[in-house]
Amino acid sequence: MSPGEIGAGEDDFALVQRVLAGEQRCFETLVRRHERRVFRVALAVLGNIEDTEDAMQETFIKAFRHIDQFRGESRFTTWLTRIAVNEALQKRQARKPNISFDESHEAGEQSLPQHFEPWTANPEQLYGKQELRRILEAAIQALPTIYREVLILRDVEEMSAEESAEALSIKVPALKSRLLRARLMLRETLGTSLEERRPLGTRIVHSAERMRNMMKMVLTRVAGR
Repeated sequence: MSPGEIGAGEDDFALVQRVLAGEQRCFETLVRRHERRVFRVALAVLGNIEDTEDAMQETFIKAFRHIDQFRGESRFTTWLTRIAVNEALQKRQARKPNISFDESHEAGEQSLPQHFEPWTANPEQLYGKQELRRILEAAIQALPTIYREVLILRDVEEMSAEESAEALSIKVPALKSRLLRARLMLRETLGTSLEERRPLGTRIVHSAERMRNMMKMVLTRVAGR
């Protein structure tokens, strides 16, 4: 049995127990299982590939060294995502020593969308896949970090509000507020390229799932590079 197949059918908690029991090769399965999520989360915080790869490596090193601290009180995914977010935040702070984390959050909280436009019924018909991917990547990366983080965790990774809030060390109401702003800001950014005028109620009902699917397509391709 190859290292990549060890424990492939077991859940994360069982694999963690095997690692703690001395079967260190089982950690490789955990890495393969979660590396794309860790990459996407770190990329959401850092915004560039080079720093993201460094943060991803440090995340798994720290997770391995401190795996005995995983108590199973939350999902392993949540625990690992929390480490990834912390590593990415530390790396971001290191490259911007004159801007505090609190200041960056306060600045981001002031950003509000000015226009609210509905989505087209099928933007894929208007743009080729490569062009649509480029537009979406630029729009996501243009979001202030605190909004990009929650958007990735909730709409791309589909983590629960509680898990996302835990990973980001914020309260659930704050997370929901940021997520709402993130979605509105993304729609505003994409407005001139992907949207047409329709009633506001129709936009709210029909746009969220399409946006989520398109973001998954973009971020999955980036992570699979």
